[in-house]
Amino acid sequence: MNILKVLVVDDEPGIRTGVTRVLRNFTVGFPFMDDDFSFETVETGSGEEAIEILDKEPIDIVLLDNKLPGIYGIEVLEYIRQQEYDTQVMMITSYASLDLAVKATNNGAYNFVPKPFTPQELKAAMESITKHLYLKRMTKKLNEQGKHVRFQFLSVLSHELKSPINAIEGYLKIMQDKQAGDAIDDYQVMVSRSLERIKGMRGLIMDLLDLTRIESGKKKRNIAPVDITETARMAMHSMEPLAIQKSVKIHFISDEPHYINSDPAEIEIIFNNLLSNAVKYNVENGEVFLSITDNPMEVVIDVKDTGIGISEEEIGNLFKEFARIRNSKTKDITGSGLGLSIVKKLIDLNHGSIAVSSKPEQGSHFRVTFPKH
Repeated sequence: MNILKVLVVDDEPGIRTGVTRVLRNFTVGFPFMDDDFSFETVETGSGEEAIEILDKEPIDIVLLDNKLPGIYGIEVLEYIRQQEYDTQVMMITSYASLDLAVKATNNGAYNFVPKPFTPQELKAAMESITKHLYLKRMTKKLNEQGKHVRFQFLSVLSHELKSPINAIEGYLKIMQDKQAGDAIDDYQVMVSRSLERIKGMRGLIMDLLDLTRIESGKKKRNIAPVDITETARMAMHSMEPLAIQKSVKIHFISDEPHYINSDPAEIEIIFNNLLSNAVKYNVENGEVFLSITDNPMEVVIDVKDTGIGISEEEIGNLFKEFARIRNSKTKDITGSGLGLSIVKKLIDLNHGSIAVSSKPEQGSHFRVTFPKH
């Protein structure tokens, strides 16, 4: 249960105690809220005391009369706006003119409740202002999180692009100055490394495009029955050159077709990423075991490897954007760090699930399940 602190500002003691009595056992809840809200009241009979309270402690909601001894309620409202307090104000007054209504609204008052009001009217008004306060705070929180995530995303992206560009630029300057000799053969290693860096940047850009399309909801999906056994076989064939280069053997255990309703391109991306990682992060003369099985409700895909493995801490970050396993054994392995985050989003899009089990030096096991219907 969340507690909202309510400041009741009115020079009539009967109004203050009446509001406190109504709110004492009153709670507000909505389906989109995690918890209900209850209320704790603080009472004062003057605008000056109200400002002192607001300066000393956080107040969530102010129920504010306008005609007060000393400074009027509208002046308290102006003070709240100037101080930018995270507070919602509801005017409770018997003398609500159009001029006052306009001025109060311009200064941030949420609404008016004319006196005298019934307990039911007060409760209805409190439900409304509580919902408004909750949504306003949630919007602010999401905006702040969004800014942080965007900043983090761009920082990592700039780093991922900056490193290969600096390397390529360095190689080109060496070649321009002919520091290694006059023959083109003297620079073959540098050319090969530059091409590998460009290939990595191209992969990063393509992964970013896939990620953007998925998250924006603008990716066109061509849903149809997909034989994932055939898709897996095609992915395995496309991965063979890399497997041969790494001296890794891929074993495919599935002879019969297995169908799910999906976009064929999405399933291909999933298999390509899982097999690519299983080969890239394997050991020399290692093995990859790909199997597809089913039961009445779902299709199960298992990708096991004999590779370098992943620690528990690394597993927790595995599906985040730009997540990379960084250690002495992976320093020469290129990748965007987006592959598994894209895999997770595509599996979610297909109402599936993915689980990982792994131990350092003992390989990894990725299990993907898709519902048949």
